Amino acid sequence: MPVISMFLGIIIRMFNNGEHNPPHFHASYQGYNAVFDMDGDILEGDMPTRQKKFIAAWAELHKDELLANWELTISKQPLYKIDPLR
Repeated sequence: MPVISMFLGIIIRMFNNGEHNPPHFHASYQGYNAVFDMDGDILEGDMPTRQKKFIAAWAELHKDELLANWELTISKQPLYKIDPLR
């Protein structure tokens, strides 16, 4: 699963294995794994509250880039890296 961003110990990945909507990305942090929608809301899995807030803030800042990468996954194209949360 391609890594598209890393910040504060959080790894963000995105891939398409035949899944369709809703668009989403995967985040991992110290053994926690969760799936988030493009608004930064958790869809499944678990993540500490502090990291959920960081991920939601990052997703809000980069929503257009996340959606563009989602379109690339559908067409099986290489994904772009997205700047980390600073």
